[in-house]
Amino acid sequence: MFHLTILCSLLSLFLLPPANLAAVSDDEFLKLPLLRKSPLPSPTQALALDTRRLHFLSLRRKPIPFVKSPVVSGASSGSGQYFVDLRIGQPPQSLHLIADTGSDLVWVKCSACRNCSLHSPATVFFPRHSSTFSPTHCYDPLCRLVPEPVRAPKCNHTRIHSTCHYEYAYADGSLTSGLFATETTTLKTSSGREAYLKSVAFGCGFRISGQSVSGASFNGAHGVMGLGRGPISFASQLGRRFGNKFSYCLMDYTLSPPPTSYLIIGDGDGGGGVRSKLLFTPLLTNPFSPTFYYIRLKSVSVNGAKLRIHPSVWEIDGSGNGGTVVDSGTTLAFLADPAYRLVVATVRRRIRLPIAAELTPGFDLCVNVSGVSKPEKLMPRLKFEFAGGAVFVPPPRNYFIETEEHVQCLAIQSVNQKVGFSVMGNLMQQGFVFEFDRDRSRLGFSPRGCALP
Repeated sequence: MFHLTILCSLLSLFLLPPANLAAVSDDEFLKLPLLRKSPLPSPTQALALDTRRLHFLSLRRKPIPFVKSPVVSGASSGSGQYFVDLRIGQPPQSLHLIADTGSDLVWVKCSACRNCSLHSPATVFFPRHSSTFSPTHCYDPLCRLVPEPVRAPKCNHTRIHSTCHYEYAYADGSLTSGLFATETTTLKTSSGREAYLKSVAFGCGFRISGQSVSGASFNGAHGVMGLGRGPISFASQLGRRFGNKFSYCLMDYTLSPPPTSYLIIGDGDGGGGVRSKLLFTPLLTNPFSPTFYYIRLKSVSVNGAKLRIHPSVWEIDGSGNGGTVVDSGTTLAFLADPAYRLVVATVRRRIRLPIAAELTPGFDLCVNVSGVSKPEKLMPRLKFEFAGGAVFVPPPRNYFIETEEHVQCLAIQSVNQKVGFSVMGNLMQQGFVFEFDRDRSRLGFSPRGCALP
C-alpha cells in the first residue's frame, strides 16, 4: 500500500577536531597507559569477581524476548490482504488490521458514539470503553510525525484539550483522518505470557474514504497496521523495545479454513534454527520514499534460463523512481514494463497448457486447466536473483491464480519504472518466512519455518 511521502532536506553537521590535536598518520597509533591503582586481589576474591562477571555476561547472552500476533488471510471475506489481530485498549478490544509493509501509520476505525450498544462489537474501536485511551496534544513532538489535515484546527498551546489531528493519504487518493492518540496494546510474548505495551501511537480514524481503505480489498479489515520504516510504524515503535527486526509468514490463501501464522516483533527464531536457513539480501534506502523496503533485483530466469534484461531496468533513478519494493499490502506482483513483457512472452512459449479462449479482464496471460489434476507441474518456474547472491524460487501457485472456474492467470502486472517501481506483493511471498532486519539493513527469506514458533 503506497503512502505519499514528502521529501525533507537534511542539514549535515560536521565536527572539526580541536586546533591543538595533532593529526595522526596512517602508520601511527596512539598509546594510552593502563594503570592499576590497587593491588592484585587474592585468588578467592578474583574467583568471586569472575563468577559474578560471568553471571552478568550470561544474562546478556539470553535472547531478547519477542512478541507475536496472529496473521490470517482475508480471502474468506473477499480481501486479497492479510490481517493481523491487534488487541488494543483496556480492557482489550480485538480488531483485524491489514499487515502493510508499504505504509507507516497504525490506524483503526473509531466510533465516537455515546450509545455504543447500537454498533456491532469488533468492527470499530470504542475509545470510551478504554481506560488507557489518551489523545495526543497538538503541541506534543509526537504530533509532528503525522501529516496534518489541510484544514486542521489551529493548535492552541494554552488549551489542555487541543488534540492532534492527522490526515494520512495513500497513492490512489484514499484517506484516513481523525485523532492521533496513544493506547495500550496486548500481545503474547515468547514465554507465553501477555505483554501490556503502553503508549503505542496510532490514528483513531473517524473519516475514511477511497478504494484502498474502503473497497473490496478492505473487506473484513478494521484498519491498517503500518510496518514501514518510518518512526510511527508498528515495527519501529515496538522494534525499539524488542530488537529492531520483525518477521512473518503469509500462509496459502486458498486453504480452508485459513491457517494462522504469526507476525513476530523481535528475534523470533523459536529455537528451530530457522535463522540459519535464511537467505539475505541488503535493504536499500530511497530518500524520496523512506517508508519502503527496497531490495535490488538483479535478474529473472524462466526454467533456469536467465532473461536478457538490462540492469538499468531494476535501478532507482535520480528522481527516486524504479527499484523493487517488498510490500505485504499489495496482492499481485509488478515488474518494470521491459522485464514484464519479456517474462510474459517467455512463459507463454514455455507453458504446457492450452491458452484460455478468453482472457480474464486485467490479465495478459491465462491458461485453461480443465481436466488437469496438477497444473502447477506444467507451468514454467520463475527464479529471482537478488543482490548478495540470494535466490528466490517461488512455487507456481505464487504467481498463477485461479480467476474463474478452470482458468488460471499469471498474477504479475506491468509498471512503468519511470513513474513507479516493481513490487513483490503478498501473493508472491506466500509460504516463505520473511525477516526484516532493520539494524543490519537486510531482508532474509526461507521456505522453511512457516509453522514456527
